[in-house]
Amino acid sequence: MDKVSENPFKNRTDGKLSPYVIVTVLFILCYIVSNLMAVKVIGFFNLFYFDAGTITFPLAYMLGDVLTEMWGYKIAKKTIILAFLCNVFVVLCTQVGVWLPSPDYLDTTAQAYDTVFNYVPRIVLGSLTGFLLGEISNAWLMDKIKSKTKGKRLWVRTIGSSIIGYIFDTVPFVLIAFLGVVTTRDIILMIVSQYIMKLAIEAIFGTPLAYAAILYMKKKRF
Repeated sequence: MDKVSENPFKNRTDGKLSPYVIVTVLFILCYIVSNLMAVKVIGFFNLFYFDAGTITFPLAYMLGDVLTEMWGYKIAKKTIILAFLCNVFVVLCTQVGVWLPSPDYLDTTAQAYDTVFNYVPRIVLGSLTGFLLGEISNAWLMDKIKSKTKGKRLWVRTIGSSIIGYIFDTVPFVLIAFLGVVTTRDIILMIVSQYIMKLAIEAIFGTPLAYAAILYMKKKRF
Protein backbone atom coordinates (compact mmCIF):
# COMPACT_ATOMS: atom_id res chain seq x y z
CA MET A 1 0.00 0.00 0.00
CA ASP A 2 1.32 3.42 -0.95
CA LYS A 3 2.36 5.63 1.92
CA VAL A 4 0.37 8.85 2.20
CA SER A 5 2.63 11.87 2.15
CA GLU A 6 2.53 13.97 5.30
CA ASN A 7 1.67 17.64 5.44
CA PRO A 8 5.04 19.41 5.84
CA PHE A 9 3.46 22.35 7.67
CA LYS A 10 1.60 20.09 10.11
CA ASN A 11 4.78 18.28 11.07
CA ARG A 12 7.17 21.21 11.30
CA THR A 13 9.31 21.13 14.40
CA ASP A 14 11.26 24.36 13.98
CA GLY A 15 8.65 26.32 15.94
CA LYS A 16 8.17 28.88 13.15
CA LEU A 17 4.80 30.16 12.00
CA SER A 18 3.99 29.96 8.32
CA PRO A 19 4.00 33.27 6.39
CA TYR A 20 0.30 32.80 5.59
CA VAL A 21 -0.57 32.61 9.30
CA ILE A 22 1.48 35.73 10.07
CA VAL A 23 -0.06 37.77 7.23
CA THR A 24 -3.56 36.58 8.13
CA VAL A 25 -3.18 37.49 11.81
CA LEU A 26 -1.87 40.97 10.94
CA PHE A 27 -4.61 41.43 8.34
CA ILE A 28 -7.38 40.64 10.83
CA LEU A 29 -5.69 42.66 13.59
CA CYS A 30 -5.45 45.78 11.41
CA TYR A 31 -9.08 45.42 10.45
CA ILE A 32 -10.35 45.04 14.05
CA VAL A 33 -8.18 47.93 15.26
CA SER A 34 -9.50 50.12 12.42
CA ASN A 35 -13.09 49.42 13.46
CA LEU A 36 -12.40 50.33 17.08
CA MET A 37 -10.54 53.50 16.09
CA ALA A 38 -13.39 54.48 13.74
CA VAL A 39 -15.46 55.62 16.73
CA LYS A 40 -13.52 58.88 16.75
CA VAL A 41 -14.03 61.32 13.89
CA ILE A 42 -11.05 63.56 13.09
CA GLY A 43 -11.53 66.97 11.52
CA PHE A 44 -9.07 69.51 10.12
CA PHE A 45 -9.94 73.12 9.24
CA ASN A 46 -13.66 72.27 9.12
CA LEU A 47 -13.05 70.74 5.67
CA PHE A 48 -11.38 67.35 6.05
CA TYR A 49 -13.27 64.73 8.02
CA PHE A 50 -12.33 61.10 8.46
CA ASP A 51 -12.54 58.51 11.21
CA ALA A 52 -9.36 57.58 13.05
CA GLY A 53 -9.53 54.07 11.58
CA THR A 54 -8.67 55.55 8.20
CA ILE A 55 -5.06 55.71 9.38
CA THR A 56 -4.70 51.96 9.90
CA PHE A 57 -7.25 50.59 7.42
CA PRO A 58 -4.95 50.91 4.36
CA LEU A 59 -2.55 48.56 6.14
CA ALA A 60 -5.29 45.92 6.07
CA TYR A 61 -5.71 46.56 2.33
CA MET A 62 -1.96 46.25 1.85
CA LEU A 63 -1.97 42.89 3.61
CA GLY A 64 -4.96 41.87 1.50
CA ASP A 65 -2.86 42.65 -1.56
CA VAL A 66 -0.08 40.45 -0.18
CA LEU A 67 -2.55 37.61 0.39
CA THR A 68 -3.87 37.85 -3.17
CA GLU A 69 -0.42 38.15 -4.71
CA MET A 70 1.11 35.25 -2.80
CA TRP A 71 -1.77 32.82 -2.37
CA GLY A 72 -4.32 33.82 -5.02
CA TYR A 73 -7.87 35.17 -5.05
CA LYS A 74 -9.58 32.06 -3.63
CA ILE A 75 -7.40 31.96 -0.51
CA ALA A 76 -7.63 35.74 -0.10
CA LYS A 77 -11.43 35.54 -0.30
CA LYS A 78 -11.55 32.88 2.43
CA THR A 79 -9.29 35.02 4.62
CA ILE A 80 -11.52 38.05 4.07
CA ILE A 81 -14.53 36.02 5.21
CA LEU A 82 -12.53 34.88 8.26
CA ALA A 83 -11.80 38.51 9.12
CA PHE A 84 -15.51 39.25 8.71
CA LEU A 85 -16.43 36.52 11.21
CA CYS A 86 -13.77 37.71 13.69
CA ASN A 87 -15.27 41.18 13.64
CA VAL A 88 -18.76 39.80 14.20
CA PHE A 89 -17.34 37.99 17.24
CA VAL A 90 -15.82 41.26 18.55
CA VAL A 91 -19.17 43.03 18.21
CA LEU A 92 -21.04 40.26 20.03
CA CYS A 93 -18.52 40.15 22.89
CA THR A 94 -18.36 43.92 23.40
CA GLN A 95 -22.16 44.12 23.27
CA VAL A 96 -22.40 41.52 26.04
CA GLY A 97 -20.08 43.78 28.03
CA VAL A 98 -22.56 46.64 27.55
CA TRP A 99 -25.45 44.55 28.86
CA LEU A 100 -23.67 43.30 31.97
CA PRO A 101 -24.11 45.35 35.18
CA SER A 102 -21.37 47.45 36.75
CA PRO A 103 -20.85 48.63 40.38
CA ASP A 104 -21.97 52.19 41.16
CA TYR A 105 -18.48 53.46 41.97
CA LEU A 106 -17.39 52.56 38.41
CA ASP A 107 -20.37 54.25 36.81
CA THR A 108 -18.25 56.77 34.88
CA THR A 109 -16.10 54.02 33.39
CA ALA A 110 -19.18 51.95 32.54
CA GLN A 111 -20.83 54.90 30.80
CA ALA A 112 -17.69 55.53 28.75
CA TYR A 113 -17.57 51.84 27.77
CA ASP A 114 -21.26 51.86 26.84
CA THR A 115 -20.86 55.01 24.76
CA VAL A 116 -18.03 53.53 22.73
CA PHE A 117 -19.30 49.99 22.28
CA ASN A 118 -22.95 50.87 21.75
CA TYR A 119 -21.67 52.90 18.82
CA VAL A 120 -19.24 50.30 17.49
CA PRO A 121 -21.90 47.84 16.17
CA ARG A 122 -23.24 50.45 13.74
CA ILE A 123 -19.72 51.31 12.66
CA VAL A 124 -18.85 47.64 12.29
CA LEU A 125 -22.04 47.00 10.28
CA GLY A 126 -20.97 49.72 7.86
CA SER A 127 -17.41 48.50 7.94
CA LEU A 128 -18.39 44.87 7.36
CA THR A 129 -20.50 45.84 4.37
CA GLY A 130 -17.81 48.06 2.93
CA PHE A 131 -15.08 45.61 3.85
CA LEU A 132 -16.68 42.68 2.03
CA LEU A 133 -17.53 44.75 -1.05
CA GLY A 134 -14.22 46.60 -1.06
CA GLU A 135 -11.80 43.81 -0.18
CA ILE A 136 -13.38 41.18 -2.41
CA SER A 137 -13.55 43.57 -5.39
CA ASN A 138 -9.98 44.68 -4.63
CA ALA A 139 -8.70 41.08 -4.50
CA TRP A 140 -10.67 40.06 -7.59
CA LEU A 141 -9.47 43.05 -9.62
CA MET A 142 -5.88 42.63 -8.46
CA ASP A 143 -5.95 39.01 -9.59
CA LYS A 144 -7.36 40.04 -12.99
CA ILE A 145 -4.76 42.79 -13.46
CA LYS A 146 -2.01 40.35 -12.52
CA SER A 147 -3.24 37.99 -15.23
CA LYS A 148 -3.37 40.80 -17.81
CA THR A 149 0.09 42.14 -16.94
CA LYS A 150 1.54 38.60 -16.65
CA GLY A 151 2.71 39.21 -13.10
CA LYS A 152 4.58 42.43 -13.88
CA ARG A 153 4.13 45.95 -12.45
CA LEU A 154 2.97 45.11 -8.96
CA TRP A 155 2.30 48.77 -8.18
CA VAL A 156 -0.23 48.96 -11.02
CA ARG A 157 -2.38 46.21 -9.55
CA THR A 158 -2.01 47.25 -5.88
CA ILE A 159 -2.99 50.87 -6.53
CA GLY A 160 -5.28 50.17 -9.49
CA SER A 161 -7.36 47.63 -7.58
CA SER A 162 -7.49 49.94 -4.55
CA ILE A 163 -8.91 52.80 -6.62
CA ILE A 164 -12.02 50.68 -7.21
CA GLY A 165 -11.95 48.81 -3.90
CA TYR A 166 -11.94 51.98 -1.80
CA ILE A 167 -15.07 53.24 -3.59
CA PHE A 168 -16.97 50.08 -2.65
CA ASP A 169 -15.58 50.32 0.88
CA THR A 170 -15.80 54.01 1.74
CA VAL A 171 -19.25 54.96 0.43
CA PRO A 172 -21.27 52.21 2.18
CA PHE A 173 -19.22 52.53 5.36
CA VAL A 174 -19.74 56.26 5.79
CA LEU A 175 -23.44 56.12 4.89
CA ILE A 176 -24.25 53.25 7.25
CA ALA A 177 -22.00 54.38 10.11
CA PHE A 178 -22.69 58.12 10.14
CA LEU A 179 -25.93 58.91 8.25
CA GLY A 180 -28.22 60.72 10.67
CA VAL A 181 -25.37 61.24 13.12
CA VAL A 182 -23.50 64.01 11.27
CA THR A 183 -24.69 66.57 8.70
CA THR A 184 -25.05 65.84 4.97
CA ARG A 185 -22.17 68.22 4.27
CA ASP A 186 -19.96 66.32 6.67
CA ILE A 187 -21.04 62.99 5.15
CA ILE A 188 -19.86 64.14 1.72
CA LEU A 189 -16.64 65.56 3.14
CA MET A 190 -16.01 62.31 5.04
CA ILE A 191 -16.46 60.19 1.90
CA VAL A 192 -14.13 62.37 -0.15
CA SER A 193 -11.58 62.83 2.64
CA GLN A 194 -11.48 59.14 3.56
CA TYR A 195 -11.17 58.03 -0.05
CA ILE A 196 -8.28 60.41 -0.75
CA MET A 197 -6.60 59.64 2.59
CA LYS A 198 -6.80 55.87 2.09
CA LEU A 199 -5.41 56.06 -1.43
CA ALA A 200 -2.62 58.38 -0.32
CA ILE A 201 -1.58 56.11 2.56
CA GLU A 202 -1.81 53.09 0.25
CA ALA A 203 0.38 54.73 -2.40
CA ILE A 204 2.96 56.26 -0.04
CA PHE A 205 3.24 53.56 2.62
CA GLY A 206 1.14 50.53 1.67
CA THR A 207 2.60 49.77 -1.74
CA PRO A 208 6.28 49.95 -0.66
CA LEU A 209 5.48 47.69 2.31
CA ALA A 210 3.64 45.26 0.01
CA TYR A 211 6.64 45.25 -2.34
CA ALA A 212 9.01 44.54 0.56
CA ALA A 213 6.85 41.75 2.01
CA ILE A 214 6.21 40.05 -1.33
CA LEU A 215 9.82 40.24 -2.49
CA TYR A 216 11.01 38.87 0.85
CA MET A 217 8.63 35.92 0.75
CA LYS A 218 9.41 35.15 -2.89
CA LYS A 219 13.13 35.32 -2.14
CA LYS A 220 12.66 32.89 0.75
CA ARG A 221 10.36 30.81 -1.50
CA PHE A 222 7.48 30.74 0.95
